[in-house]
Amino acid sequence: MPKIFFEAVAGGRKPYVASLRKLLARFQSPFEAGDRVGIKLHWGERGNKGYLPPDYAREIVAWLRAGKIEPFIFDTTVLYSGGRRTAADSLKTAADHGYTPDFLGCPVIIADGPDGRNVVSLPAGYRHFKTVQVGSVFEQAKGFVIFSHFKGHMVSLFGGAIKNISMGFASRAQKQRMHADYHPVLQRKKCSRCGPCATVCPTGAARIAKPDYPVYDLALCVGCAQCIALCPELALQIFWNSDMTDFQEKLVETAAAVWRKIKGKTIVINALINIVAECDCLPGSNPLLCPDLGFIGGCHPVQVDEASMKMTGPALLEKAHPRIPWRRQFSYAREIGFLRSSKPPFPEKRLP
Repeated sequence: MPKIFFEAVAGGRKPYVASLRKLLARFQSPFEAGDRVGIKLHWGERGNKGYLPPDYAREIVAWLRAGKIEPFIFDTTVLYSGGRRTAADSLKTAADHGYTPDFLGCPVIIADGPDGRNVVSLPAGYRHFKTVQVGSVFEQAKGFVIFSHFKGHMVSLFGGAIKNISMGFASRAQKQRMHADYHPVLQRKKCSRCGPCATVCPTGAARIAKPDYPVYDLALCVGCAQCIALCPELALQIFWNSDMTDFQEKLVETAAAVWRKIKGKTIVINALINIVAECDCLPGSNPLLCPDLGFIGGCHPVQVDEASMKMTGPALLEKAHPRIPWRRQFSYAREIGFLRSSKPPFPEKRLP
């Protein structure tokens, strides 16, 4: 099995960058001089305070350029309202968070194009998806660096390399196909009828005519869960249209189809820094769940995520997001041949 590398951090941002530099030096680079290499990362939603600062991306760019490689940084547009729904908004959010070509030393692009239509279909052949639709970034790159902020997530328990590849490469249509299994349910006893759920809804599925309670048109709902995440009263809960394991499997299937295309010339790095309960897609800040740990790297996203979960320990994330069958990601990856190895380190178990 490929090796997993780890470099601990201590002492602030500059020493953190030095730890990442040490980790990068341990890789046997799969890239060749002259290759264009895409760095897949998440520069944070507008108003988010927990995203990774651009210093780490700049260090990866410098490492690639030292090997005479031409890097670029990319992400894709999203389903929900905010600062990344369109390419123009997303690039502005990136710049506001310091992810500029001048600072990074390379271009910053949106992989699915200015209108979200620069997409291609990849063969999948799995239980949920026969094909997956992703941004057409493969035409622009000979290899990739998957650089992920490891932290919590409300429907997958954790977000790391698997999710960065799956949701991160996916077109908006493919994102919707993965999110389609759940929608919001209102608990009226908790609702203060304040209205943010309606104002953030990207499709008009949530509406409120004060002083009434909000109503939700499930035919318009794309399952982005932004209303659930932003409700100040915690009055919205996730209702699953199917077993919530389906979402875990769909994440894995999309990532597996992408991985089939990019494996062999891709390295994977998770940053176990600023580990909070929620993803960087949400505005605001969240309390830290544990001290900063370091950087984990390897050549397979499932292995890097498993190593990250081992190091952080699942209990902290399970406390924040109980009853999510997150272990299914690792077992299903083996079932479909995404990772060919022995049994997963986190066996599935029945949830209460």
